[in-house]
Amino acid sequence: MAVPGLFAAVRAAPGPWQRVACAAAGFRGRCPGKSYAVGPAQAVAALFSPLQSQPTFGFLLDIDGVLVRGHRVIPAALKAFHRLVNAQGKLRVPVVFVTNAGNILQHDKAQELSALLGFQVEPDQVILSHSPMKLFSQYHGKRMIVSGQGPLVENAQVLGFKNVVTVDELRMAFPVLDMVDLQRRPKTTPLPRNDFPAIEGVLLLGEPVRWETSLQLIMDVLLSNGNPGTGLATAPYPHLPVLASNMDLLWMAEAKMPRFGHGTFLLCLETIYRKVTGKELRYKGLMGKPSILTYQYAEELIRRQAERRGWAAPIQKLYAVGDNPMSDVYGANLFNQYLQMAKHEGAEELGTSGLLKQRPSATQSCASILLHSGPGSSPGNAAHPPHQGAAYYGKINNFAAETRISSLLKILTKRFEDPSPFCISLAL
Repeated sequence: MAVPGLFAAVRAAPGPWQRVACAAAGFRGRCPGKSYAVGPAQAVAALFSPLQSQPTFGFLLDIDGVLVRGHRVIPAALKAFHRLVNAQGKLRVPVVFVTNAGNILQHDKAQELSALLGFQVEPDQVILSHSPMKLFSQYHGKRMIVSGQGPLVENAQVLGFKNVVTVDELRMAFPVLDMVDLQRRPKTTPLPRNDFPAIEGVLLLGEPVRWETSLQLIMDVLLSNGNPGTGLATAPYPHLPVLASNMDLLWMAEAKMPRFGHGTFLLCLETIYRKVTGKELRYKGLMGKPSILTYQYAEELIRRQAERRGWAAPIQKLYAVGDNPMSDVYGANLFNQYLQMAKHEGAEELGTSGLLKQRPSATQSCASILLHSGPGSSPGNAAHPPHQGAAYYGKINNFAAETRISSLLKILTKRFEDPSPFCISLAL
């Protein structure tokens, strides 16, 4: 496109669309000229030349609240996603789906997405909240109690854990530990057991169904140093290693208000442990957004995807699209800060004790794109760090997400000459 035509299109875009168009066109700072009463679709259509052959950027797409709401795909998001697919049914840019869900197998989640999007999603394009636990090989041989729901044992085995005990199995071995539900209390006192192998760690993959049972038995494991059938006069500290995923306090489903997430369960566990022991519960690993480790893991999958497609140009920029400022946006911004630090000070594997060993990163930036359709979606909130992934009840505007994600992805994928780094907040 000729330069005069480009400036004319930018001047034609009204209000917030003028800022988005400027960013997509590569301008920094204020946009030239004034805005006029021309629709954003016209401005976008005039902006870009046809796609080039080699992408230099990739997308990290959240799922719940961005592509789907509960079990239903968001219609405008479906249209937007199809802009990423060429006439041969192949992605035009590398895409990884990054979700904080974890109560499903990676393969099953890929199949579920494929059916909803009408596109073949491969399992290695899906990152569940606990996927980076594959890197914590020093715990894979330990006997771990696992909490959550769905295919718990299968998920733990896929992650590499070879010796896991579920909360239900522990409850059956020690029935007197679970006393809240009167209907489940043992009618007689069972004989004490001394043949149950000690538990060596705690694996928290997602929110359980019976919170009171899981909270009680996990506390028993921590306070007894892995021998819940016994009692210790003093609780050991440091306690057994705890690995957890999905820090979302809230998440969006079909309900009008956000639902409790695993972050709420973790907050309950932390509070109980602090109240009982006077000390802080410490994690050996916290995975899922906003953890930097999750974004490092996603970056590596993006790189491998580009390699498989034969795209020789390095993927230099990532765009993380999400609806939760306290996980999606905060995590992407945190990872972007890490990338800037790595360029100046040398890369470190933050929070992983060197667990993630990969080739030097070509990624230069990670831009966050907030859709105002999720919990706590209020402009400016992502600047403040969450407490263990905490979010808050906020304004929900699904209409904004449905009407603007399509046009946004059209801007970013109309050409492969990638826009300069920016953070977009889609609000009315």
